This record gives sequence, structure tokens and C-alpha cells, in this order.
Amino acid sequence: MDRKPRIGIMTGGGDCPGLNAAIRASAKTAIKEGYEVIGIHNGWQGLLEHDDEILTWVHTSGIIDRGGTILGTSRVSPLRVENGVQRVHDRINVLGLDSIVAMGGEGSLSLCYKMYQQGIPIVGIPKTIDNDVRETDFSIGFQTAVQIATDALDRLRSTAESHHRVMLLEVMGRNTGWIATYAGMSNGADEITIPEIPLTEERLEVLCERLRKRRAKGIKFSIVVVAEGTQLPGVIAPIPENNPEIKETIAPKPGVAQILGNIIQERTGLETRVSTLGYIQRGGTPVAYDRVLATAFGVKAIDLVKEKKYGEMTALHGTRIVGVPLGKVANGVKTVNLNAYGVAKRFFA
Repeated sequence: MDRKPRIGIMTGGGDCPGLNAAIRASAKTAIKEGYEVIGIHNGWQGLLEHDDEILTWVHTSGIIDRGGTILGTSRVSPLRVENGVQRVHDRINVLGLDSIVAMGGEGSLSLCYKMYQQGIPIVGIPKTIDNDVRETDFSIGFQTAVQIATDALDRLRSTAESHHRVMLLEVMGRNTGWIATYAGMSNGADEITIPEIPLTEERLEVLCERLRKRRAKGIKFSIVVVAEGTQLPGVIAPIPENNPEIKETIAPKPGVAQILGNIIQERTGLETRVSTLGYIQRGGTPVAYDRVLATAFGVKAIDLVKEKKYGEMTALHGTRIVGVPLGKVANGVKTVNLNAYGVAKRFFA
């Protein structure tokens, strides 16, 4: 008796809201199409360490609204492990996998492309709160992160207004400022700083002057959204998150928002406070948009597998879900659309 074809599903890199919705959609679509589904734990680490399980309809029911990933995740790369690629091939053969559906951000998808070049039949799904994956309008998790940041800004506004302060919120975005731009726009922030536009000495003085003029008009509070990768004069830019040579520290240096807040208070004389949202942006229940996008991506991923279009990634183009080559995604980030930033900028201070 011929066995059913098998698909492996994995999640890699940082977690984000909507991953479980994508796992659910991929697994259930595959099961309905006659596949057996293997859940690979902790990304590529699961193949290296033989850590996996069969995913059934029951296993993947009731998870569409859960944050995180039921499969676990890691940043382990077979390319950095001795005989890693061969060990992955060996485990795929033992499991009888015909293909793998891998969900990841820019770094993880770049790795997927390299593994595809090593002969692994793979299809990618873009997920990252940073929304910096090329070739797709939005990635899973971004809209939830924007909503979380917007909610935080709305709450900071009431405190800023009550105490007549300048309030800064630092949000994630080491290489791009998508969260800062969208959350700041939705909150009506008075300033938004992003990595794409270095905050030179001249721009810094313009920012401070706008805050001073705002007070002169009788508006006694201000909201500033700061992407963590914002470049300040004389301040070394943060190290990209996907750099495997760098270990996270328990006591990091002051964030860019704290440094900027000190500069603003010193130059303007305005009372200034800083909050950092941090990993809160990654967790919790995904908003409806991310659940729908994850579901559509999951279904499309199985379509690509059926058509043997390996080496492709699901993507949102306008209102269409399409497949795009992973080679166009690898080794680069999608920076903020400066037209969108320009819309937000019209309302600065």
C-alpha cells in the first residue's frame, strides 16, 4: 500500500502573533488534500535533534487565536552546525518528507533559500512584526504589533496631557521603522523617528524646535514614537537581531529613546519621560487581520507544494495572495515606504 505524501511544517526566528493561525491553515489544508503532516519543533533544530510530531486535525484545532507557536522556534542554522545540511537531508529521508513549509522573517527566509539551494524542497511563509520582508505588502504579525503599539501610545497620551510632558515610546524596528510609522500615524504622534532617516544634528534641532513651538501654541504635551534602530549623532547603531555572533545581554545599554529623551529635555527644558514597549509587541492574541492573512498564506503554501513550486514564498500583493521566488527575498530588508511616512509627517508638532 502506497503511503500518503508528507509535509513538514516549522517556525523559525522570533515568535509573533498569527503563527498558530498559519500552522492551523497549512496543516488542515494539507490534511484535506491527502497529506500527512509532521510538525517540526523549534525550527531547523528539530530536524537536527529528531524532535517532531504528527499534526492531526485535532492537534491544530482551537489555536487560531493563540499567540506564539505551538511548534516552538529557534534561530539554529544547519549551515553553522557540523554536517548540518547532511543531517537535515538524512532526517527528511527518515521522516519521508516530500516538502517543508517554513515560516520566518527576513533572516529565516534567507536561510530557507540557502537550504533550497542545498536541495531541500521548501516553501516559505513570511512572518515578522517588523514587516521588513521583501516582495510582500504585509507579513504575519505586523498588524498586531501596530495595534499593541497604538494602544500603548493612546494610554501614554493621557499621562502626557495630564502632566504636560513630552512622552517618548520606543518600539521595535532595528533596521526598519514600519511599526513606528504605522503606530505613530494611527495615534497622531507629534514626531516619529525611524532608521531609514538618520536623525542628524540638523534634524535633531528641527525636532526640538517643533516641540518648543508646539508649547508656544498652547499645546502642553507631545508624543514621540521612536524606532529602536533610529540613528542619532555620535551614537552607534544597534546590532541587527539576526547577527548570530552577538549574544543578548541582561543589562543592555540605554535605548535610543532614552538617549533622545535626555537630549530633548536638555535642549527644550520640557519635562520628558520615556517608555519602552519591548517584547510585549510580539506576544498575545493576533488581531483579526493577522488571522486572516495567516490563513490565506497557509492555504497558498499548500497550493505551492501541490504545484511543486519549491523555492517560493507566499506573498500579499494588493488583495492577491501569490507566490514569489525566495531568491528575491533573501539577504535584504524592505524599508519603510517614505510616501506613507510623508503622510504621518504632515501632522508633526
